[in-house]
Amino acid sequence: MKLRATTQSILLNSICLLYVLLFVYAAVSKLLDFENFQVQLGQSPLLSAFAGWVSWGVPVIELLISIFIVIPRFRIVALYAAFSLMVLFTAYIFIVLNYSSFIPCSCGGILEKLGWEEHLVFNIFFIAIAVIALFISPRYNTVERKSRRYFISATLLILSIICVGFMTLLFITSEDIVHHRNNFVRRFPPVSVRKAYQADLKYNSYYFAGEGDGKIYLGNTTAPAQVVALDTTLQNKKIHYIFIDDNKIKFNAVQVRVFPPNFYVLDGTVPCIFKGKIVDWKATLQMYGTTHFSIAELVDSNVVAFRKISNQNGENILGTISFDGEAVVKYHSELLQKQIDGVFDTDGTMQYSRELKKFVYLYYYRNQFIVTDNRLNLSYRGNTIDTTSKARLKIAWVKKRKEKKFSIPPFTVNRTSSVHNNLLFVNSVLPGRYESLEMWKQASIIDVYSIESQDYLMSFYIYNNDGKRMSSFIVTDTHLFALIGNAIVSYSLEKKIKQEMKVHNNLK
Repeated sequence: MKLRATTQSILLNSICLLYVLLFVYAAVSKLLDFENFQVQLGQSPLLSAFAGWVSWGVPVIELLISIFIVIPRFRIVALYAAFSLMVLFTAYIFIVLNYSSFIPCSCGGILEKLGWEEHLVFNIFFIAIAVIALFISPRYNTVERKSRRYFISATLLILSIICVGFMTLLFITSEDIVHHRNNFVRRFPPVSVRKAYQADLKYNSYYFAGEGDGKIYLGNTTAPAQVVALDTTLQNKKIHYIFIDDNKIKFNAVQVRVFPPNFYVLDGTVPCIFKGKIVDWKATLQMYGTTHFSIAELVDSNVVAFRKISNQNGENILGTISFDGEAVVKYHSELLQKQIDGVFDTDGTMQYSRELKKFVYLYYYRNQFIVTDNRLNLSYRGNTIDTTSKARLKIAWVKKRKEKKFSIPPFTVNRTSSVHNNLLFVNSVLPGRYESLEMWKQASIIDVYSIESQDYLMSFYIYNNDGKRMSSFIVTDTHLFALIGNAIVSYSLEKKIKQEMKVHNNLK
């Protein structure tokens, strides 16, 4: 019996020492690389919404357990705590492996080198030795052996249920917060897009005019009548020249839109709309002098959504022009919501999903966007994940010129956007919580939202090219194309985005 007691003591002390080494090492590794640990937790599909307190709580608990486990008086409680913590870690890994949309990493030191399956086995081993330590603990020697086993077993079972339930609740709550009540924590699934091709355009005056039939169409602000067509490999390039059948119109701000099999020439300063077929690039006048507009987007083959300054109050207003026969203009004054002046504070981008027949207007200076049907009837008002709900602008009235101007540089929230199928892609200019500011010098961030479910889905980086940032982009079924400096760069969409992007046939 004396030998058995000695063996038990050595085994118990060894197990306690292993836990001390594990927890002290893990806690110190996290604290020494705290910023990285917090960023990794921010990417966790279970804990991203709670990364702030979890990043401090976990190493503190690990250190406290390490202290109490070496004090005989508190050893039993510490072993139960160690067992519970390892069950929590194990439940975390199990949920990540089986229910997460992507697999992050939140460990430190050499544990970061373990694969998730190996990590699961590692955790189970430590759970097992904690159970052994509790059963051989001398504190229970005065209790009848059978009763002691029942008590320990029941306690461990209850703790396991509580820990698994708690981790499941964290997962469900975190998912809900991130997707619907986000506190500006982004998720970066690994390899969302992959750089595929690049072509030199020689000039930075190009803009995306449209896409379709396996081609990307570029307009040129310095050569308004020129349209460049590129295939998805960016290797085959063809230049088209638009022929206008009315040479009397003096264009000032031409916008070309390609909506195969048609193309359109719009100039809101004239104002006029021309339409033609891409087979011959000959355009005929569809609308002239009806209403001025600053920006416009095709929402149908004979309908344009536009924004203009209202003649009544001098504020931005959205509307539609139908030009199938006589031009018909309809205004929707209820859509844009004034916060400061009704002009700068309502400035933004407009996009259209052909598949959903949904129009999207994204504000530049606040975390809001508007979704309507193809006739601009409001569907809902959505929010991007940043927290800037009020535009931060200072606007001055220049009396001599009778115009408004920014008195200080504006606080921009969203730079540009693109819509394809059921997804809204937003180029945000604000760093989220737990993000490296160094990365913002090297890349642009695109946040992805579902137009249908109103969920935030994920984010990914578009890295700078020759020191230049992305200026605009467009998304197709298979690729994202970005204009970066004088180059156009294509990125293949990887599995995660393709899974979220429903094709038109499956939308109904």
